[in-house]
Amino acid sequence: MTDIPLDLGPQARIVARLAEHVTDDELAGGTPCPEYAVRAVLGHILGLAVAFRDAARKDLGVTTDTSPDTAVSDIGPGWREELPKALDELADAWRDPAAWTGMTRAGGVDLPGEVAGAVVADELVIHGWDLARATGQDYTPDPAALRAVHDFLAAAAEESDRGPFGPVVPVPDDAPLLDRAVGLSGRDPGWTRSV
Repeated sequence: MTDIPLDLGPQARIVARLAEHVTDDELAGGTPCPEYAVRAVLGHILGLAVAFRDAARKDLGVTTDTSPDTAVSDIGPGWREELPKALDELADAWRDPAAWTGMTRAGGVDLPGEVAGAVVADELVIHGWDLARATGQDYTPDPAALRAVHDFLAAAAEESDRGPFGPVVPVPDDAPLLDRAVGLSGRDPGWTRSV
């Protein structure tokens, strides 16, 4: 595994554990994504896990061609079994050094493998935060994934004042790294769920 930039396994397991502790009563609750309930965030994570697994394998088709803007994010009745399996498969696929090289596709966009790997790390770290905040769970992302995501988002913010989820939210330079990454992503690190 020394031939890959980042092992996504630890962060994928963290997201799987967060999902495991979501109760049925929390599925309809709000999240830091105003248009997404908890169930939609879970559905999005499941969909992106499959899409980016296939992107890593260069198995291009319907799963890698569908834009996340057009896909309906929701969960089916088997999501509690499907999600951890998809996250494990995602992490395994990105452990192949070939996943990080050449071109691939995700969300209908052609991109270099290394960029796709950075994007999926960002999705796992930031949506992990969304899920934790929305369900009142403690959240400590994988340190290597968090550092990679922060650096990825900081580089993107130099070119634009938008993160992947909206305009960059200013955060003090001395704030925790997770708060700075969340702000760069377009999220408000101070978001809390309504009780």
